[in-house]
Amino acid sequence: MIQAKMEEMGKLAKEAAHSLMLASTEEKNRALIAMARGLIEAREEILQANEADVKQGRDKGMSSSLLDRLMLSPQRIREMAEGLEAVAALPDPIGEAIEMSRRPNGLEIGKIRVPLGVVGIIYESRPNVTADAAGLCLKTGNAIILRGGSEAFNSNRAIARALSAAASAAGVHSGAIQLVDTTDREAVNILMKMNRYVDVLIPRGGAGLIQTVVQQAAVPVIQTGVGNCHIFVDADADLGMALDIAVNAKCQRPSVCNAMETILVHEQIATDFLPLLTGVMQELQVELRGCEKSLEIVPGLKAAQDADWETEYLDLILAVKVVKSLDDAVEHIARYGTGHSEAIITNSYASSRRFLAAIDAAAVFVNASTRFTDGFQFGMGAEIGISTQKLHARGPMGLKELTSTKFIIYGNGHIRP
Repeated sequence: MIQAKMEEMGKLAKEAAHSLMLASTEEKNRALIAMARGLIEAREEILQANEADVKQGRDKGMSSSLLDRLMLSPQRIREMAEGLEAVAALPDPIGEAIEMSRRPNGLEIGKIRVPLGVVGIIYESRPNVTADAAGLCLKTGNAIILRGGSEAFNSNRAIARALSAAASAAGVHSGAIQLVDTTDREAVNILMKMNRYVDVLIPRGGAGLIQTVVQQAAVPVIQTGVGNCHIFVDADADLGMALDIAVNAKCQRPSVCNAMETILVHEQIATDFLPLLTGVMQELQVELRGCEKSLEIVPGLKAAQDADWETEYLDLILAVKVVKSLDDAVEHIARYGTGHSEAIITNSYASSRRFLAAIDAAAVFVNASTRFTDGFQFGMGAEIGISTQKLHARGPMGLKELTSTKFIIYGNGHIRP
């Protein structure tokens, strides 16, 4: 039963992808605006569905940070609609000529951007991903098969229903936006093997989900990453700036992948900075877990265990480590980082340049919060995920990252000698 349903979804998506490939920019933008309007018109239905999911989450003992990821409000629905409108306002990458050259024999050879085809996305907790992913894929001429987590099942279904109905009313193929309408895990297993229909699979969620998809999928995977993000406070840092950035990176929204999980503090300023950090973080109910040197400076801290250095807490918990130098900080990040987002706070130009060169991550910041690693903040309108791999996309994945290329060749009766 599930196999047949998934096969039908794959066929519809393939048909839709062909239709979307030929759609004009104006047609796609018109559909995106209709989808934004559809979300607002379906707001009450979406909020009721979300209320059921949140209640179920509370009953199951879901943490406050995960409930925050799940919870919708009129403001968050407006932001989802505004995201779709922002995507509509962006330039259409499809058909963009990347390069063109003339060969000595007169052939003109170039590359243009084209859709990937059918995108499958498997994601957890955050129902706004449903709208972001659908909007980005439609703009880039890709059909999408969405499979959200069971914890947001009702919310995702209500959002997808509103988006699909609005897009269809605007003339888009009915298979362009499809949600896997079951919580049965067998659907995920089937989707991961549907390389006959699905061109690329994007897992977006915790480490367990991502590794399962990477290891078991027959469909090519773009790996979005776990965010064990660090901030290094250098010896030359402005401590006021460092404190403000640390609070923002940890507390502004602790349940997301670009939140800071470990702060590294240069030993030359640790005695001055750590008491300041501890006082503010404790006021904000952040639990600090410190290394031995940290505990010597602030004895009341909880002792960090080895596992703390590699943990993505997604909660109001922060690991604290005193390091001897910038090189020590770089070494720690190289060992425990996940290639997501890393930052240095420093007034030293030389230190900032060395950090930028030495850190291997999708986004590396100087004197700014890791919370900025985000498609909307980077001017992409929205994102379908943040890739921590290196092929074919890295960092926030917007419109251009959802395209491939093809060669186009102009001749004039050319035959190969």
